[in-house]
Amino acid sequence: MFRIMGRSGSAMKVLLKPIALIKRIAGDFRKKFRLSISFKISIAYMGLYLVAIIIAILGTMIGYMTYKTVELDKTGDIYSGLIVRKTIEDQEALENYLIDERLSAVLIYDSEFNEIINTRNDHNNYVHNTFFKFETILKEEIYVYSATVSELGEIYYVNIYFDVATILNEVMLIGVLVTFAGLLGMLMIAIVGPSTSKKLVKPISDMTEVTRTISANNINTRLNIKASQHELRDLAETFNSMMDRIEDDYLRQQQFVSDASHELRTPIAVLKGYIDMLDRWGKEDKAVLEESIGAIKNEANNMQDLVEKLLFIARNDKMTLKLTKEEFNVNEIVEEVYKETKMIDEKHIITTSFCQGALIFGDKNRIKQAVRIFVENARKFTPENGEIDIGCYAEDEFVAIRVRDNGIGIKKKQLKKIFNRFYRAEESREKETGGHGLGLSIAKIIVLSHRGKIKVKSTYGVGSSFVILLPYIRLVDEA
Repeated sequence: MFRIMGRSGSAMKVLLKPIALIKRIAGDFRKKFRLSISFKISIAYMGLYLVAIIIAILGTMIGYMTYKTVELDKTGDIYSGLIVRKTIEDQEALENYLIDERLSAVLIYDSEFNEIINTRNDHNNYVHNTFFKFETILKEEIYVYSATVSELGEIYYVNIYFDVATILNEVMLIGVLVTFAGLLGMLMIAIVGPSTSKKLVKPISDMTEVTRTISANNINTRLNIKASQHELRDLAETFNSMMDRIEDDYLRQQQFVSDASHELRTPIAVLKGYIDMLDRWGKEDKAVLEESIGAIKNEANNMQDLVEKLLFIARNDKMTLKLTKEEFNVNEIVEEVYKETKMIDEKHIITTSFCQGALIFGDKNRIKQAVRIFVENARKFTPENGEIDIGCYAEDEFVAIRVRDNGIGIKKKQLKKIFNRFYRAEESREKETGGHGLGLSIAKIIVLSHRGKIKVKSTYGVGSSFVILLPYIRLVDEA
């Protein structure tokens, strides 16, 4: 048994070897001869043209044959009554009336299917069947016309046999002529097709050449939309739109890295300066030592704050920023920020107006962070003894958290830029507490991630109002 299995396995391997060899040869052929798109288009056109020619040949031949059989049917309609009438009058004189050279025989039956006349040598039955007619045409080159004739009150069944050899020869001749014309057209396609296909795919080649030149040094390069048509135009527009987004992201990333490097350069320089001062005099001078340690701590905290903000923005850009959402009353945030600000700030008048309670679903700590940013911004730009008010109220389908001050305000030309990363107004740059220019950007990220909005109203020299609009679940009546 094992010997039989072993022999059958060996035989199977022998049979499979040619198949494996053919597959390997086909694979090598595909690797060496990679067909271009233009060649494939030419082959596709030729294939479609070939199918069209075959349909045209068959349609022409069948159409011509159908036309001729309809003509024979009309002739049969004319002869059938005449033949039956003459047969009844004088059966021997029937052949004198078969004057049409296409008529080869006649078969007539009475109403009981008794044979009256049969001019064919072989025995035949009355047949009124399409398949029989088709078979007779192919085998005997005879077309059979069938009819039922009423003459002198009697019913007669008639088969008239037409010789269609000439018609078949004409059909074949037409088929040959159409085939020759089709092959001639295919030859022209084979000659002209490749150049036409190359013209069709030339815009794609041009696009490929342009895209190959795009790099970080010329990221503003775009495809020529005017030279493209239809689907290729849509492709070019889509590609250019994609490149616009990539360029925008790339430039923003470059600006981000440049601004971050600039912001880090100052504290690093300060740290290096104090470390050098410690190295020179701080070992023996206690005052220098204490001053340097304090400055280093301050700059280290400043750098830590900057790095945390940069990491927050980077996570948002990478879409990895995680929010821990829960249901809570917006009053809780307003009350907590109010108490904390009042506790640490004795230079300003911190107030809170009536707050409409509302349940919202979000990350409480992040929203509180955004409110703090607006409060800190108000503290920076509000003179001593100025007023900062924190409140909330319902506005349509949103609950609004408002931070309002009577500080120096923001110039109209600066309003559109205040949420840009690392942007600081001239007044902020002049103050020691100017910050890094990232706070408002972070606040915007937090609010937008909660499907919220930010409204800003400011009059230079009068004050500013920042409003966070967040969708709420329902309003809560305060006791």
